[in-house]
Amino acid sequence: MKRLPNYLPTVLTVAIAIGLLIYGPIPQLAHYHEFADRRLWLGIPNAADVLSNTGFALIGLWGLWRLWPLRHHPALAVGWPGWCLFLVSLIATAIGSSYYHLAPDDLRLVWDRLPIAFACAGLLSAVHAEARGKEAGMTAVLLSVAAVASVLWWQTTADLRPYLLLQGLPLLLVPLWQADAPSKDRVAFAVAIGLYVAAKLAELSDHQLLHVLGFVSGHTLKHLLAVAAAVVIVTRLKQRVMPARQNQPGLGYPKAHLQE
Repeated sequence: MKRLPNYLPTVLTVAIAIGLLIYGPIPQLAHYHEFADRRLWLGIPNAADVLSNTGFALIGLWGLWRLWPLRHHPALAVGWPGWCLFLVSLIATAIGSSYYHLAPDDLRLVWDRLPIAFACAGLLSAVHAEARGKEAGMTAVLLSVAAVASVLWWQTTADLRPYLLLQGLPLLLVPLWQADAPSKDRVAFAVAIGLYVAAKLAELSDHQLLHVLGFVSGHTLKHLLAVAAAVVIVTRLKQRVMPARQNQPGLGYPKAHLQE
């Protein structure tokens, strides 16, 4: 199969950025903080939206516990700065999102959106590094700066465009960068992307889903689907290095791919 041009992701990113620039400011949805499920449980307000963040912390901690000792493995080393940022950001997302959902307002929302932006930065830098065979450290730093800037831009201007761009780019760029990656990577990340898209759709149907289902709101379901997406990614990272634990280094992530 013919390889995609290396410049294609850059061209598409620039085109989308120009499109957003022409489109104009994108404000936050009206009544954004008025979530459907406000039930109290064990003294916790908005308990379902608060407690459903626990999964982010669990998968982030599990990933760090299992992958940190293997961070120098060829299957992880090139992208490790990005993967480490991604895993830490999952834990921070659990904290920030829980804090926000206890009493939703714009000030608390900053601490919800920052770790999500960092998670996107980590994912982008890791996959880009593995696709290009260049260590992810500097890219992770630059994208982290962009993550902070995107949230601060929204906070000061009420314009979501930079934040939405950063959040949407993994859905486009990861499949392009992974076009020549091992098939198991492509399948796992495609499943994760599908789950994340489903999470965003559930978020937009917060009240409707609670009305139809009765026991879970769209926003709570968003958290659960996003956790599932993270589980798929972290599980795939663990699978890459499992042969190394079984003394079968030849079955690890192909070094040739990392050097392309």
